[in-house]
Amino acid sequence: MGIDLKKHHVKNTNRTAPKSDNVYLALLVKLYRFLARRTDADFNKVVLKRLFMSRVNRPPVSISRLVRNAKEKKTMVVVGTVTDDSRFPEVPKLSVAALHFTKTAKARILKAGGEVLTLDQLALRAPTGANTILIRGAKNARESVKHFGMGPHKNKKPYVRSKGRKFERARGKRASRGFKV
Repeated sequence: MGIDLKKHHVKNTNRTAPKSDNVYLALLVKLYRFLARRTDADFNKVVLKRLFMSRVNRPPVSISRLVRNAKEKKTMVVVGTVTDDSRFPEVPKLSVAALHFTKTAKARILKAGGEVLTLDQLALRAPTGANTILIRGAKNARESVKHFGMGPHKNKKPYVRSKGRKFERARGKRASRGFKV
């Protein structure tokens, strides 16, 4: 065996543990690390990988997204936060397991006769992830993503203090000042 000269000092940048100091998260990692090792299910490997992720990579999931993807007698699994959606009037009976629930989301799911599980309760019920649907939120829905890639004619959101008459309304923004797209 020789040395791979092309990839000699290349560090593997994938996370092997969460950056967070949260002791409950550390216990979940311990549990799912065991399950990932001792079961053949890819579900546990995916959940473990997502437990390591930063908060930006664990976007929130709204109740409406859960309802859209719900199937009969299946538990929805979210490695992240489940949030309420006030635009969504009726919540059907759901079975949801997640890292965290907002107060109103939890109340609405329980009021509809559904159930709210933690990930350790899910591990007891479905150690291989049987009858579950793993769901992620929209990662690019953050406000900051709207600004990325800013430049002329890119139609990205500029970082402007305000949206009034006096702010960034010079030659490059007004038809009356000769601006053409």
